[in-house]
Amino acid sequence: MEQILTSGKRFLDECGRERIFNGINMVDKEELRPGGEKVNFNVPQDDEFYKKLKELGFNLIRLGFTWSAVEPQPGKYNEEFLDNVGKVLDKCAENGIYAFLDMHQDLYSGFGLGVGDGAPAWACLTDGYKAHPHKIVWAEGYFWGRAVQHAYDNFWKNTQYNGRGLLDWYADMWKHVSDKFKNHPALFGFDLLNEPYPGIVGGKIFRTLVANLVKVTLTDKRIKKGKLIKDALSKNNKARVFEQYGSGILETVTSSAASLVEKFDTERYSPFLNKVSTSIRENTEKGIIFIDDCYYSNLGIMCCAKNIEVNGGKEPLTCYGPHAYDFMVDTPLYKYASSDRVTFMFDQHKKAQERLNVPVVVGEWGGFSEGTDWFPHVEYLLSLYDRNKWSNTFWCYFDGLLDLPLMDVLTRPYPRAVTGEIVAYSHDREAGTFTLEYTQDKKFKEPTVIFLHKPAVSVETDGKYEIEQISNGAAVLKVKTQPGTHKIVVKF
Repeated sequence: MEQILTSGKRFLDECGRERIFNGINMVDKEELRPGGEKVNFNVPQDDEFYKKLKELGFNLIRLGFTWSAVEPQPGKYNEEFLDNVGKVLDKCAENGIYAFLDMHQDLYSGFGLGVGDGAPAWACLTDGYKAHPHKIVWAEGYFWGRAVQHAYDNFWKNTQYNGRGLLDWYADMWKHVSDKFKNHPALFGFDLLNEPYPGIVGGKIFRTLVANLVKVTLTDKRIKKGKLIKDALSKNNKARVFEQYGSGILETVTSSAASLVEKFDTERYSPFLNKVSTSIRENTEKGIIFIDDCYYSNLGIMCCAKNIEVNGGKEPLTCYGPHAYDFMVDTPLYKYASSDRVTFMFDQHKKAQERLNVPVVVGEWGGFSEGTDWFPHVEYLLSLYDRNKWSNTFWCYFDGLLDLPLMDVLTRPYPRAVTGEIVAYSHDREAGTFTLEYTQDKKFKEPTVIFLHKPAVSVETDGKYEIEQISNGAAVLKVKTQPGTHKIVVKF
């Protein structure tokens, strides 16, 4: 497998081909209880599973685990657990699938109670505040949980534990993990911290957003109060309450907290990225380092993190890994998810990408609900990523997912490797066509490679091509072209 590199807003392989990745999240959040040690990495490890991922066209996995699993005691690394992570990477390599390592967290930690996941108990410095299980929504700890907020503040301030700062412990942990996997052929990169949270100021951001939401609802003429009340009191159409909160209203509401998010991104998150990246680069120059956006940027608040710097210079192998979900995600109302709202969120992410001038892997998106009414929303998002030439990893895998009708949406044609620079590509589901346009400025020994989700009826190209079967109807189209401008059209 070729090492993946970057050039501006594009991923390249060692042959110089532009690369696109279509992937899925596989994350083990299991909380480590005090006195125990996690050994099993709870993601599938059987051969058939990875063969099926290959058949479905997935070529990238966001492989998540927690700090508590890796370092249950300060400075003592759980090698048996990491060996099991390595076994999953081996399966990926056998099937041509890349993986990036995600150090996952939700609510900073489980605090020994299973209320979240992330940091080991010894790294939870809460200033005496106690964590509590949520009562209504899982994210309550972010909004008003003093234990979560103070634990994060102590993390960002590098408060000492056993004579060393928490950030120092964390950077050394990543140094150890990166050293262990630095030469693995399936390694794509390092996602340093899932959805970093601002700490105590995060509570202020929440209160600011709620206050502005109330203000906008009461005073903004775009909100029709009579309709709002009628919809709220309706027995069958409560989801219509959210119809009035489109992209324009969302932008107005979130703008009130933008300066607070910017302050966190520039003063706390960017120095963290620099510190951990420098630690990783002491061991290896390989692997793409991810810039996530903070928890509140999931709403469309602009990510203001700076380009990563290592030893005073810009780190060359970085990408932006934004997340975004519509408000209806993971509820029976997901069929009412608003493409207008998520377009605003991803437009903000696009602006951040332009500023950073790096490629994008949309690290989390999607969700799940019963039925199929929400599939058009998923199709819309995939088309949006295609227009932006973005890679993605869908949230998330669970047992049985690969056998559900959703796979008919997620499994689609896309360009895996292109001998030149992609101009545009798209999948027209109704017409049953896939189109790729690109420019090529030199001869390539390797071909352009396109994943085909089902048998092709015809291929239109000015190059020589062959179709290599995978199984169950899936295949890859390999096309060799000369320097120039090219268009490939596949009909299904």
